[in-house]
Amino acid sequence: MFLVTRQPRSCIKAFIHSSVTALLLVGAYAPRLAGAESLCESCELQIGIGSTYHFWGSTGGVVLPITLNWSDSRYELGLFRLSTRQTLYDPHYPYGRLMAEPYWGLSLSRRWRIFTRGPVRGFFGFGIAAKTESDQLSVTRLDFASQLGVRFPLPGNRAIGELTFRHWSNGGIRLPNHGQDFVTFTVSLKPGLVGVDTRDQVPANQVVNLKGELSAARVSNANLP
Repeated sequence: MFLVTRQPRSCIKAFIHSSVTALLLVGAYAPRLAGAESLCESCELQIGIGSTYHFWGSTGGVVLPITLNWSDSRYELGLFRLSTRQTLYDPHYPYGRLMAEPYWGLSLSRRWRIFTRGPVRGFFGFGIAAKTESDQLSVTRLDFASQLGVRFPLPGNRAIGELTFRHWSNGGIRLPNHGQDFVTFTVSLKPGLVGVDTRDQVPANQVVNLKGELSAARVSNANLP
């Protein structure tokens, strides 16, 4: 059984390093947009849940993902909490082998569309990932990140779902390197589901004109005999 020794300072340092790396890569990856308004219009925040596996066998890990994608989902920044221990059961370890303790992970990926079937889109992504713990799955804390998934509208066409299979590893640069495998299901709400529908919003210039007309009407009424 592999036991993970916790090092709080190293965890904090790794998390800060991963955050800085992500910010730098956002600047390098993100398309050049005319202004912040265009970037905000293309952003999509997703939340969901997931599970870990290894060689298609469950390892019992629960994943809590929060992702942000932009530029028509070409780029993704994800924060992941692997919230439970991952234990592998196979013929060699019938009583279970501890593969990883809970940890935080951060990834940044470029994604490419590989097929479109009506409203359903398939995609492949590749980038980097950083995590706060080293373990049997990957002894390094900075790894390559790959993903394969599909996007589809949920019933009612008011939300978009993504089912994504993810793999993090260092490519065998250092051992052990079994790789972190997990699948996530995330959902993003379409604009208009919460708050005022975009069709019902009044442009700012119309509000100004309306105020001016009301002021003019008051003056006219005041001058009447």
